[in-house]
Formats: sequence, C-alpha cells, structure tokens
Amino acid sequence: MANQIVTEMIGWASSVILVLTIVKQIHKQWQTGSSEGVSKWLFIGQVTASLGFSIYSWLVDNRVFVVTNSLMLLSALVGLAILFHHRRRSAKSPGPFEMHER
Repeated sequence: MANQIVTEMIGWASSVILVLTIVKQIHKQWQTGSSEGVSKWLFIGQVTASLGFSIYSWLVDNRVFVVTNSLMLLSALVGLAILFHHRRRSAKSPGPFEMHER
C-alpha cells in the first residue's frame, strides 16, 4: 500500500514538472512575440505522439499518463497555434528595407 502511494506520488510529481516545463517554454514563445527557430514539425510530432500516448495510456488504464499526455497534447496544439500566429503576423509586416505608405 505505501509502495503504491510512493509510486503514484513519483508519477504525479514527474508529470507536474514535465507539464510546467513545457508550459513555461510556450509562455516564453508567446511573450517574446517570436517563434524564430521553432519548427512546425516539432509541434506536429508532439501532437501525434501525445495523441498516441494518450490513447495507449487510457487503454492500459494509467491515469498519470492519460493526464500528462493529454496536457502535452493541449500544449502542442497551443504551441502550434502560436507558431502559426507569429508566422502570419510576420508575413503581413513589411521587411526592414520596405517603406510604409503614409
């Protein structure tokens, strides 16, 4: 019984650390207003893997991983949306050598 509680605590603590780390990175991406150097394939891969791991975790009945992978899936979708937002904004703004009409 005590061993099971310790195991669950380790799993949930690790989940919180992982999710907070990713959320911090996405927040930084949003706050800086730039996704420079970030590949859309990073997020597409994360969405695909997190979706697969979420389904797998549900099938093997592991709540820690269902929650963790579902949150990772959500974070990947948010990160991808921010990336596309930044790219659309960059495409609309003139380059450094273009003149604005007055």
